[in-house]
Amino acid sequence: MADAVVIGAGPNGLVAANLLVDAGWSVEVLEAQDTPGGAVRHDHGVDPDFTSDVFSAFYPLAAASPVLDDLHLEHEGLVWSHAPKVLAHPLPDGRCAVLSRDLAETAASLDAFAPGDGPAWENLWRVWERLREGILDALFTPFPPVRAGAALALRLRGAGGLRLARTMVLPVRRLGEEEFRGEGGRLLLAGNALHADLAPEAAGSGGFGWIMSMLGQTYGFPVPVGGSGALSGALARRLTRRGGTIRCGEQVTEVVVRGGRAVGVRTASGEGVPARRAVLADVSAPALYGSLVAENHLPPRLLADLKRFQWDFATFKVDWALNSRVPWRCPEAAQAGTVHLADDVDALTRFASQIAMGRVPDEPFCLFGQMTTADPSRSPRDTEAAWAYTHVPQQVRGDAGTDGLTGSWDTREQEAFADRIEAHVEHYAPGFRGLVRARRILAPPTLEGLDANLHRGAINGGTTALHQQLVFRPGPGTGRPETPVPGLYLASASAHPGGGVHGAPGANAARAALRRHRTAALSRLQSRLTHRDRGGRR
Repeated sequence: MADAVVIGAGPNGLVAANLLVDAGWSVEVLEAQDTPGGAVRHDHGVDPDFTSDVFSAFYPLAAASPVLDDLHLEHEGLVWSHAPKVLAHPLPDGRCAVLSRDLAETAASLDAFAPGDGPAWENLWRVWERLREGILDALFTPFPPVRAGAALALRLRGAGGLRLARTMVLPVRRLGEEEFRGEGGRLLLAGNALHADLAPEAAGSGGFGWIMSMLGQTYGFPVPVGGSGALSGALARRLTRRGGTIRCGEQVTEVVVRGGRAVGVRTASGEGVPARRAVLADVSAPALYGSLVAENHLPPRLLADLKRFQWDFATFKVDWALNSRVPWRCPEAAQAGTVHLADDVDALTRFASQIAMGRVPDEPFCLFGQMTTADPSRSPRDTEAAWAYTHVPQQVRGDAGTDGLTGSWDTREQEAFADRIEAHVEHYAPGFRGLVRARRILAPPTLEGLDANLHRGAINGGTTALHQQLVFRPGPGTGRPETPVPGLYLASASAHPGGGVHGAPGANAARAALRRHRTAALSRLQSRLTHRDRGGRR
């Protein structure tokens, strides 16, 4: 019998398992898919000569994560690579906002849009540098982050705390208008906010866009050499080398609760897998509380709150094998690993509004990845392994375009929307479509079929909006990995701090399980000593 059973071998599950093994626990990880990694995997499914990331691709949060840093995955062969430039946002008129790890280059790019915008960006970066350590500590520890929060509060006193707090809750449109005269800086902030599901007018989108932009400025948007699965592979090798076990092709269908606590799991084959100390679930909150744990073990209030759980936008992704590099109108875009494609902030607002109304966008905001530019090992010389993803509604009520898309995402609809995305790329890179050697379409149902945590293509484990963050994630009054069932811990992106590949939910769950075990052991020891002392007095 293992000390702990971990459900799911995504990055959070693997991080949790690694920390438990480091603490001397025996750990068994059960993964439904045939390979570990969750949404951090690559393959050669587009073209045999091209390495394609199936889901996530760039990892600024991984680069910044103290959780992953402490695991020293470089000892397991993990190597990071960077594109010459972090991010570009080209415009149809030939201008281009560029985010570079070189602060002066970023500032010069934005100053070309409006004199003074370069120094404005540098001011935002200086605030970040003063607070970066405290922000990251608070971000990657359980909520409430008592120690990290206290340290951050002291730093905030010297950095205009209330003003910064206001900045963090501002809509990103307003933040951009306050900080920049030109479009360049506004687009970098707003585009980064839409890496999640935060519209330019959403409260808190300014803070999220600022943090993502500053992560790119400081750490870049690095990629694992050889493919995204190299990160998962390093986590899996570290775990097994230290004695942990990973069993793939094992779908967990039930968390077994006995005597009021989680004592193991049951798989689809009917096998019972016991856990001596804890069960950690790297699954979505709706899957854990709506399927794996029987309702009679859960408080009615939690079940009621679960009905209000909001998923983030659905995702539609296209992978390409290109015969040559992308012919961007703006030469600066050719050096960026990530390219944002939208004409202006108004276009981003229009895009997000169409999704809010349940309509498939007619001009989708695209995040475009140039993987060979970031890692030359991904495809043959002078070619490009590329992808683009955009968001669509979870529930489609109509099509803002002319293809009559209904959200069935059958073959016709997939091909039509992929063509729409390609036409949008062609707008910024004339001749793009003529370079396509092969393409693969990953519609929302396809993504969910490859990873059950990606509900209808949602990639963040639930909305990033303020009403489902911090103490509200995954529901009001939660915010921590402990669940109402003793011995059961939520270790997925549905828990604080949410989506992104950084390992924090898994680490928080593992540390909570270790802390609970230590507390229980100390309590038992004290009880025995008290009993012995009373016996001696008698």
